[in-house]
Amino acid sequence: MSNSLQNQRTYALIGTSGCGKTSIVEMLLFQAGIINRLGSIEDGTSTLDYEPEEIKRRGSVQAGFANFTWNKHNHCLIDIPGDSNFNADMEYLLKAVDSAVLVIDAIDGVRPQTKKMWAYMQKEKLPTIVFINKMDKELANFDMAFNSLSATLGMKPVVFFMPIIEDKKLVGVVDIFPAKALYFLGDGKVEEREIPDHVKEEAQLLRDVSIENIAGTSEELMEKYLAEGTLSMEEMHTALRKAVISREIVPVIAGDTHSNKSGIRLLNSINEYMPSPLDRAPFTGIDGSTRKADDEAVSAFVCKTLNDPFAGRINIMRIMSGSISSDSVLKNMRSEEMERMSSLITLNGKIQNQCKDVLQAGSIIAVAKLKNTKTGDTLCDEKAPFEIEKPELLPRLISYGVTAAVKGEEDKVFAAIQKLTEEDLSLKLSRDEETGDTLLSGMGQLHIELAVEKAKRRGKVDIVLSAPKIPYRETVKGKVQVQGRHKKQSGGKGQFGDCFIEMQGQPRGAGYEFEDAIVGGAIPKQYIPAVDKGIQESAKRGFLAGYPVIDFKVKLYDGSYHNVDSSEMAFKMAGSIAFKKAMEELKVILLEPIAYVTISIPDEYMGDIIGDLSSRRGKVLGSDSEQGMTEIKANVPMSEMMQYATDLKSMTAGQGLFIMEFDHYDEAPQPVVDKVVAEYQQSKTEE
Repeated sequence: MSNSLQNQRTYALIGTSGCGKTSIVEMLLFQAGIINRLGSIEDGTSTLDYEPEEIKRRGSVQAGFANFTWNKHNHCLIDIPGDSNFNADMEYLLKAVDSAVLVIDAIDGVRPQTKKMWAYMQKEKLPTIVFINKMDKELANFDMAFNSLSATLGMKPVVFFMPIIEDKKLVGVVDIFPAKALYFLGDGKVEEREIPDHVKEEAQLLRDVSIENIAGTSEELMEKYLAEGTLSMEEMHTALRKAVISREIVPVIAGDTHSNKSGIRLLNSINEYMPSPLDRAPFTGIDGSTRKADDEAVSAFVCKTLNDPFAGRINIMRIMSGSISSDSVLKNMRSEEMERMSSLITLNGKIQNQCKDVLQAGSIIAVAKLKNTKTGDTLCDEKAPFEIEKPELLPRLISYGVTAAVKGEEDKVFAAIQKLTEEDLSLKLSRDEETGDTLLSGMGQLHIELAVEKAKRRGKVDIVLSAPKIPYRETVKGKVQVQGRHKKQSGGKGQFGDCFIEMQGQPRGAGYEFEDAIVGGAIPKQYIPAVDKGIQESAKRGFLAGYPVIDFKVKLYDGSYHNVDSSEMAFKMAGSIAFKKAMEELKVILLEPIAYVTISIPDEYMGDIIGDLSSRRGKVLGSDSEQGMTEIKANVPMSEMMQYATDLKSMTAGQGLFIMEFDHYDEAPQPVVDKVVAEYQQSKTEE
């Protein structure tokens, strides 16, 4: 494996669920000689999807990692799940790469979820290659998929390899810049031929447009192009690499993973045009310092933690600078402990190999037997401290109660789930102080259910899931001014806090805002944060049905204090009293979470499913049909979707699939309000 920084390529495969990312990795590993036969997701034989839960559902539920060499270039890649239930840690993974391959389905083109993924890629400023997959499918439409890149994502795509379709099959590609046809022979090999007549005109048009786009990346090239009408291959290659790395241009490759077509084209393009660690911007530390790939001081970012049945806990890290070997000892900047890198492992999905090499920047390596290291940690030389900021996780959307099926096994249940939270940051195990329930929170019903399946299998314990907790919220309408006064005298020093606040509702998504409008010292400055804290703590407890109050503004404009009896606690109580008074006078609204749901079903069930969605107060946003399968997109209240997996299975004879993610909050209708409030009042009575 080459240790040259210039020949290092570290990238992520990104795309929506079902677009074929894991099959692309399989194709790349086969071409690189890591595996001797192409595995299949459908057969449960793919290299990266090896967990029983992945084999069962025929899709990725956790990030996969691969390392291989192609034409003297070292490739480290991360396959990120496309299902929103399983990619909440995407920002952690994207921090570990220098570029990305965005996979687009040739039948659907850019999907709504693709836009969110593209936004993450843009945030991390990742140079990108687009691979338009499934070109062997009957309904594949390259032009539609290609045009959606600019129309929907706003990128500047340039075709590198255009499909040649004959009898509705992908038989080859046109290599646009040398202007030659490459016909597929099998096992990824090609034969060079003349461009066939039925695509020659389109290929020439694409070539002309592409060269214009390349020339437009610099004034010097544009002047030469205008003067001579063409550019040399060397000039185009140099300009293309620069434009791809600067994200001015996005190369596009047509292919099909199932028939192993265009894998070599993709590998060569990654070698030629994707950035090395030397080409990327330096990493920035939380203190503003920077770290370049060729700096001698070692730094590494832990992007993922896995629990392996044989190796135990494995931390997967990206080397940001310097080099690491099995003799390295690094400082964990969070725990301030020294960690010995004694057990280095290279990963190719389920294939693990001990690594004795000295690894340089850009490498992604798994390290076993670390004492106190977890996802998001930075490790570095003790004498050259450096730490990057952890990304923020998306909010968890749903919670289920978890209990042991057998009394006395509660500790085993807790331990089994706790291990999962180490490898999946979007899972959270907590205790509801009001109900005493142990809650497992995650990104959706499927996410929770598969996590529990994995915990049961690994921990050899039976776990029972109870009804999920719907994350309702409360808010207010109108504006009111109230006084909050707390006065207590019980012999000795008393308590006194007095505040006047103006409270009003804000638009959805505006959050909480506190304005200090005190003048003349009516309330001393040291007590003002206590008023704010009292309001926020009361808002967390809710008013109407015990759910947090959101999207409101408070202006503290007057008050009074006592030189002896006033304290932070007294003003905190005053703030709480003022909040409760304001809530009594304002109109309190219950907000319910609305989910964005994508449902895939056989065409014959479409009418039944749409009717069922309507009965759940759902709003159908659109639908697409492909080869007898319909994909329906809808907004549905989350409370109506809790048992949907079972219901959908029943309605479609087990053939339906769906994914769900939080979309927005909306005002709940009165029957829902009455039910939620009644349940809250009953729970208070039972207490």
